[in-house]
Amino acid sequence: MTHKPVHIEGAGRQGRFLVTCDHATNAVPADLGGSLGLPAEDMARHIAWDPGALGVARALAAALDSPVVWAGFSRLVIDPNRGGRDPTQLMRLYDGSVIPGNRHAGPEERARRIAAYWQPYHDAIADLAARQPDPVIVALHSFTPQLRGRAPRPWQVGILHASDSRLSDPLIDLLQAEPDLVVGRNQPYPGHLPGDSIDRHALRHGRHNTLIELRNDLIATPETQQHWADRLAPLLRRALARIPD
Repeated sequence: MTHKPVHIEGAGRQGRFLVTCDHATNAVPADLGGSLGLPAEDMARHIAWDPGALGVARALAAALDSPVVWAGFSRLVIDPNRGGRDPTQLMRLYDGSVIPGNRHAGPEERARRIAAYWQPYHDAIADLAARQPDPVIVALHSFTPQLRGRAPRPWQVGILHASDSRLSDPLIDLLQAEPDLVVGRNQPYPGHLPGDSIDRHALRHGRHNTLIELRNDLIATPETQQHWADRLAPLLRRALARIPD
């Protein structure tokens, strides 16, 4: 069976948002051995995907009456949230784990994976965005509570942005007003990587955008994923309404 590199849900929805989930799954195509040589416990870790993010992304898109698109392959196959010049697009070592199936992957194999998996995913986002008159890009990710050998991360949610923070600023204000949340701005990661998904599909087109990072222990079940989607949807609408015309 041919591996499907991209999935779309709700393409005909009328909402203004476009929700993306780059690291939705830990699936590895059969031609790469189904696991890239990693044990099951590593494939279940955040190094292979963003646990819980897809459930939130799908529920959030439904709540916003907007489409959602997600990658159908593990970030270890080829990272859809990295540009072609980024050395971390194809990882050989990640958070203490060596990726055996990537150890000897040279330029030709990297180009093959880009053509087979990375490019169809980004083509789908570009096509969906082009269909909407003025799309608002919302990228959904999750992060691990603690990297190996590092201090625990205190945030429940991080909002990432580059130079265009028109949507992120009011969203951060609204989240910080919630009494039970510790909110990070450009935490736990920097808000901009040249050539990343937000750069490619939002910044280069002047589109409103934000990237939401949720701590993955908080979205481990369908119930908690739905809870966060229900919590974020009205805040995103309110944040968008606060942007001056």
